[in-house]
Amino acid sequence: MSPFNLTSSTPATFILTGIPGMEQLHVWISIPFCSMYLAALLGNVVLLFTIWTERSLHQPMYLFLSMLAITDLTLSTTAVPKMLALFWFRAGEISFGACLTQMFFLHFTCLAESVILLAMALDRFVAICFPLRYGVVLTPSAVAKTGLAALLRSFCIIFPCIFLLRRLPFCGHVIPHTYCEHIGIARLACADISVNVWYGLMVPFTVVMLDLVLIAVSYGFILLALSRLLSRAARHQAF
Repeated sequence: MSPFNLTSSTPATFILTGIPGMEQLHVWISIPFCSMYLAALLGNVVLLFTIWTERSLHQPMYLFLSMLAITDLTLSTTAVPKMLALFWFRAGEISFGACLTQMFFLHFTCLAESVILLAMALDRFVAICFPLRYGVVLTPSAVAKTGLAALLRSFCIIFPCIFLLRRLPFCGHVIPHTYCEHIGIARLACADISVNVWYGLMVPFTVVMLDLVLIAVSYGFILLALSRLLSRAARHQAF
């Protein structure tokens, strides 16, 4: 066993191995990932440019859509370039700090995206169920506060994961994956990781599930409101 694996300290680097058992297919697997990444970049940049330059689109629904595009760009750019470098050049080495940074932004953007999707659902709920109050409720200030709340909530939930990982002594440095994530890193520790498992799985999972329930409730009320519309044209427009 190498001296590196005998130590119980923070490793200088981790090694991402890619998809276990499919190393010979990494080049072929990279093709759809690269295509989807380029499509995501192009689509989201065009969307952001269109909303930014067209003043008539400076409305809550499109502002939330802009936030969603930004989180999508952040999420894909955090994971895919390193993944492609691993697939194409076998560049699986990543420093401990870079690994924690990637882990943070992956989980952070996923939680932020969940809040934005919830905000978009509530936006449509107010627009359809309370149209006369839409301009009062969904003001530019309310949209900005929603975006700030998404950032703060995601940060407060994910930031403790960094401290939970930094306190651990590590005996291994090989991550059988294409990116760094909380539990994958924690499993390399030679100490009890019960706190990491409970926090890493239960807290974000509970938060996301709560968002999903609220989204479902919002769209349930929307469908109920649509079913009460007497005019078929009005129902089509609302849909």
